[in-house]
Parts: sequence; structure tokens; C-alpha cells
Amino acid sequence: MKTLVLVFHPNLSTSRVNQRWAEEMEKQDGVTLHYVYEAYPDEKIDVAAEQRLLEQHDRIVLQFPFYWYSSPSLLKKWEDAVLTYGWAFGSEGDKLQGKELLIATSTGVAIEGYSPEGTVRYTVPELLRPLQATSDLIGTSYLTPYVLYGAPQLSDEGIEQSAKDYVSYALKPKLDLLAVR
Repeated sequence: MKTLVLVFHPNLSTSRVNQRWAEEMEKQDGVTLHYVYEAYPDEKIDVAAEQRLLEQHDRIVLQFPFYWYSSPSLLKKWEDAVLTYGWAFGSEGDKLQGKELLIATSTGVAIEGYSPEGTVRYTVPELLRPLQATSDLIGTSYLTPYVLYGAPQLSDEGIEQSAKDYVSYALKPKLDLLAVR
């Protein structure tokens, strides 16, 4: 299985978690890392190049820090530009059909905060529903997201373990589809 990891972090050099995840993922066979903010500092996305990259892989991982209960802005811009009618969806838009989509994200809030009783009041899977709906539209299998909660509070050892856990999870041959529909 060929895996594409699209890293959406506007300032990866200051990230403890996403930078470490990417470093660990780069060591793996069968994995292509694509640093989208580095590739497009002007945010002018090469749609054809992005589409070719997606077509060449079986599992697509969107890796990003959870910002304002969502993704960084370039991910939304990338979706709007790349996932076009007639290519990704529509009567002839089948280029991503049967591929797998995995979300890998890190949050600043502990897991207890992401519950109906918590400070956020919603779970991360609930807040990721727009990405799940996009997956449904483009015909990818939406895998259970990998979420690291409370990233700022983690020790260096905790971040190191999260990198190993992330790689192990993201490259697992058979992942579960998200049960919540």
C-alpha cells in the first residue's frame, strides 16, 4: 500500500508534535510526505500536480494541528482547488474512488474537554464531520481518525511515543472505518 501524507502546518518549524510525526513518517517505506505549506508559500496550488500525487497513492493522510475546531486554512483552500467536479466527484469524478482517507490531528485540549460535558462540548469526530462528508462525496473510505489530545501538555517522551503510535496506526494494513455515521 502506498501512503501519501499531506502535512498542513503553517509553521512546522515551531511544532513539537506535527514536526516529530513528519520526521518519523519520513523514515517509513512506501510513504510519500508532502509539506503543503512549504510547497505553496504563496498558496497558489498546482492542481494537476496535486491530483497526480493523489492518484499515485492508496491511502491519503491529512495531517494537521486542530485550529479553532477545524483545520488550517490552506487545507480548505487545497480541498476547494484540488477536489474538483469531474475529477473527484460528479458523474465522471471517480479518481479517488476506493482510496482510504485518514485524518491525523493534534489538539491543544485534553480529551475530557472534547465531550458534551467538557469545555468544547463536542467530540473531535463530531467536529471533523465536514471532512467525513467530503470523504463520502469523493468516494474514499473514511478511516477512524488518529487524534492526539492535549499536545501542549505532553512531555518530550509523550511526543516521542505519539510519533511511534501515529506511524504504527497510519500504516496499519487494515484500519477501521469510522463507526459514527
